[in-house]
Amino acid sequence: MRPRFLLVSLLVILSLVLAACGGAASPAPAEQPAAAEEPAAETAEEAPAAEAPAEEAATEGGDAAAAGPLECTDAIGCVEVAPGEPIRLAYLLSISGATGFLGEDSRGSVEIAIDDRGGQLLGHDIELVGEDTLCSAEGGQAAAQKIASDPQVVGIIGTTCSSEAVAALPIISEAGLSMISASNTSPSLTNPDAATGGVWMPGYYRTAHNDLFQGRVAADFVFNELGATKLATIHDGSPYADGLQQVAADRFRELGGEVTFQGAVNVGDTDMRPILTELAANPPDVLYYPIFEPEGNLITSQAKEIPGLENTILIGADGLFVDSFPENTGPASVGMYLTGPHVGGSEAYNELLAKWQEKFGMTPPSGYHAHAYDGTNIMLNAIEQAAQVGEDGTLLIGKQAIRDALTATADYPGLTGTLSCSEHGDCATGEALAVFQLGEEELNGNWPPPVVWPK
Repeated sequence: MRPRFLLVSLLVILSLVLAACGGAASPAPAEQPAAAEEPAAETAEEAPAAEAPAEEAATEGGDAAAAGPLECTDAIGCVEVAPGEPIRLAYLLSISGATGFLGEDSRGSVEIAIDDRGGQLLGHDIELVGEDTLCSAEGGQAAAQKIASDPQVVGIIGTTCSSEAVAALPIISEAGLSMISASNTSPSLTNPDAATGGVWMPGYYRTAHNDLFQGRVAADFVFNELGATKLATIHDGSPYADGLQQVAADRFRELGGEVTFQGAVNVGDTDMRPILTELAANPPDVLYYPIFEPEGNLITSQAKEIPGLENTILIGADGLFVDSFPENTGPASVGMYLTGPHVGGSEAYNELLAKWQEKFGMTPPSGYHAHAYDGTNIMLNAIEQAAQVGEDGTLLIGKQAIRDALTATADYPGLTGTLSCSEHGDCATGEALAVFQLGEEELNGNWPPPVVWPK
């Protein structure tokens, strides 16, 4: 009996142990999901905090911001600006020689526009670099090649002269860059039709007026205000001068006037008497010559020596709109007219003039400083809109995105008027144009001359 009792006792104890083990194991699976859900709940609560850097970056002005690595999906490529590195803005301007005043006029306002942003964009310094284009096709081509070879250039302000732009544009466009000019006025630059002389290529914009406007202003003034019926023109073979005189001649004929002569001199010519004698065979009421110094000075001083031209009214254009022109020409310039850019005395424009005086100790030397200020701001706005901003401050700036942003510019409240950029790069309407008359005061350094039309 005793062995059997011991066996039964062992079986009872074993069953109790097994029951105890089973009871301890069964709650564990039930508690396991609860333990797993706690981290999930914490992750969900923390998700907005993880997104915060991307939201903050987006508010800095980039078109997109990403918490992860930035990716370039732009059709023609991107410029990456690393943390702490500057955004590189370039200029292509004529800053030496006879047209140096035009380039300096633009460059000064580019610098002021950058200053007005505190020298920064999207948390990066703005670095301004540039090349002298010399107001020639050769200079424009060489300068464009240097700028286009720099992979960190994001946008370009320029060129000064239309001849430079014609040569530079294929290089700049092929590189995927965009440039905006303050003083290119040749109609060909925004004309996409090669069959009619157009040279437009993607990436070109300007805040300067199209000479389709300036040529009409000249012709309308001559015919309607001066009452002249006979017009002659002289150009220097450049796209700017040739295009402008042709628009004026066409408009003058349209109004009912007679164009008695259209001829050209070469840059560097010093004796203008042969061409002046030729056009004097049928003396015009007005001679329009939209060219630069020194050729413009020589035509002005020699015209009065030619029989038949004693009473001919002389009119230059924005190429001669510089204080050195009357000073270098002397009394022969008194009474003549100039067509060119004109910006009214708004408070904002007067502030720009004050900043010029403070920064450079002078007034702007020509008429396109406000156009350069507007163009720089439009370009910087486009760069800001095109940029993707990374968590660490890296910028990825799409080249096509810049072009798209420039083309989308609409109703921009500029110093030169309300600007809206067309598909082919014209942003100005021609509202900022006038006719000026030189007098004795301008011989003594008074500048700019007074506006005489429109009144």
